[in-house]
Amino acid sequence: MAKTRTGPQDTAWVPYEYPWDDAPLDLSFLYEKEAPAGQHGFLTVQGDRFVFQDGTRARFWGTCFNSAANFPTHEHAEKVARRLAKFGINMFRTHQLDSEWATPNIFQFTKGRLPHDTLILDPESLDRLDYIIYCLKQRGIYVYVDLLCYRRFKAGDGVDAVDHLPKAAKPYSNFDPRMIELQKKYAYDLFTHVNPYTRLAYRDDPAIALVGLANENDLMSQNVTLEPYRSRLEERYRRWAEANGVEAGPDRVDFTDRTAVITRFLHHVQGEFYREMIAYLRALGVKVPVTGNNMTYGFAVLSCLRNVDFTDCHPYWDMWSDIEGHNKMMLAEKQHPWPNHVCRQHLLDQPLFMSEWDSTWPNEWRAESPLTLAAIACLQDACGALIHTYRYRCTPVDCMGGVIMDGVGYRVNFDTFNDPAKFGLFYHAALMVRRGDVAPAVKTIGVRLTEQMVFGERDRWRPVPAMWPAAEMHRLGMILPGQEPKADVVLAADETLEGASETAVLSDTGEIGRTWSQKMGWIDTPRTKAAYGLLGEQECVQLNGLRLEVKTSFAVIAISSLTDEPIERSDNLLLTAVGRADNSGAQYNETHTRRLEIGHAPIVIERVDATVKLTTTQPHLTVRAIDPEGFHYGTIPSKYEQGMLTFELGQIFPSMYYLIQRISGVS
Repeated sequence: MAKTRTGPQDTAWVPYEYPWDDAPLDLSFLYEKEAPAGQHGFLTVQGDRFVFQDGTRARFWGTCFNSAANFPTHEHAEKVARRLAKFGINMFRTHQLDSEWATPNIFQFTKGRLPHDTLILDPESLDRLDYIIYCLKQRGIYVYVDLLCYRRFKAGDGVDAVDHLPKAAKPYSNFDPRMIELQKKYAYDLFTHVNPYTRLAYRDDPAIALVGLANENDLMSQNVTLEPYRSRLEERYRRWAEANGVEAGPDRVDFTDRTAVITRFLHHVQGEFYREMIAYLRALGVKVPVTGNNMTYGFAVLSCLRNVDFTDCHPYWDMWSDIEGHNKMMLAEKQHPWPNHVCRQHLLDQPLFMSEWDSTWPNEWRAESPLTLAAIACLQDACGALIHTYRYRCTPVDCMGGVIMDGVGYRVNFDTFNDPAKFGLFYHAALMVRRGDVAPAVKTIGVRLTEQMVFGERDRWRPVPAMWPAAEMHRLGMILPGQEPKADVVLAADETLEGASETAVLSDTGEIGRTWSQKMGWIDTPRTKAAYGLLGEQECVQLNGLRLEVKTSFAVIAISSLTDEPIERSDNLLLTAVGRADNSGAQYNETHTRRLEIGHAPIVIERVDATVKLTTTQPHLTVRAIDPEGFHYGTIPSKYEQGMLTFELGQIFPSMYYLIQRISGVS
């Protein structure tokens, strides 16, 4: 039976659509000293941190531009750069520049002509990429460059079995000499190219801060079966086996049979690829940190990352197909999937980064994800996180016949630029990460991996009991055989941390908590406070200096100081209240696990009804509702008594954003 979840006829839902070229609020003033990007010098690695050349600690909160979104017109680029800065973003990733299906892509600006190779960067595409990088740099936004993502090698590239290779030639591009040569040429063409707008070659521009060699591409989690590549790899295997005293046997080598010996060989080949590519980049003059694979399905892959500068990971939740997903809430899982996933891919002696994360639309609880992810990043002292993805297109949204979610026909469910439930919370997430509102964990836990776990496990997702609940309480990472990084406590993989509650978990800083039985999480710091989950099912939510009495079942309510003062002394605060969001008229089955109708514009949000009681030393604060275009469209009645400001959300001027400010002349 179909069930319509949203629609303008339902008074509990209100339209809330962002302009594609602007933002409801402009918080760029908080970061204005950080523009332009690159003023602190090149990014470097110091231990487990990113540090600029002048000694400034680097933390990034941002997004991916996907495929065609990397190539907007100059006018469009200026607007997008300004918009991102307003949300507090300070990094974007040039993801899938090389996607053959995209228009434009780095090799072909328009469709029609059939190119026979991928040897030349299209000059018009490159000009547009140059300009968006320039515009973002002026706004203090850094660049993470992807090298090999979706490139389809062609007959003119001189590659064997070209018609049978998958995207990015996974995993053959990790060992085939010709494809490695082509990757080097691509890197040369890109990093030696002089951007006419910045007047710097990419290798000489400190705004280009990070480099990824290949996206979700490795020899341990993907199979080598295609000829002639399999036979060539077998020849290499037999040479390696002879050199290492291993009996290779007379039979055909099956690389899908992941014995310990085969895994060690693949580990060796993968590590050689990383060393070769990084050495080449350094010889080109690329100075910034470089990583290898960013999705480690097993500890052998993680072990290979000892050869790179930082570890990178991709935590996801509810990866809907075109129309189906599981629609579960992360907060309800006793073992939260994201801390476990992130920490499993963390080497304690290297910086940790998340170049992709998402809880995809149309999961109706996805508003839990931005602050959850930002809190994890802060607790683990990660160096940054980027959502996948901002957009796939480079056209103004007005060209698409109305603003709806899932506005792309070829990559569904991933656009986030107009999603109130995710992008709408970026103001607070950016403050948490960039300003350091949420403190890193006090204690560091190391989980010691054995040789058997790295090379002998055929189950790539072997459970590691030591990770939970430690990953939500402390900073946690893996210790590979032979490593001795600094850690306050070292656990064997099958040990568990003592003293954990059976119903809730609290970070050792006391700032981040979660109760899975009540499906609720919270953040409680001097400058940012938030509660998210089934808040309406609780009698109240009490944080330090903030009491929430919520009527709407599922909601996220966050408040941040927009000054250097803590919330209780600040005269400029932002409160965001959001929960479920969807297209008008979208329809699902009863369990919201199958989409029946995509719906239409406008995007609507479920109204959040709540009583807010805020402790403050500021007696003359005014609460104003802000609409999607940034207009003040109503003052919320409030009262100040005995050091507490009390007001109601939802009933009068229902909105998503509320500015709480001392307005000159108002008492």
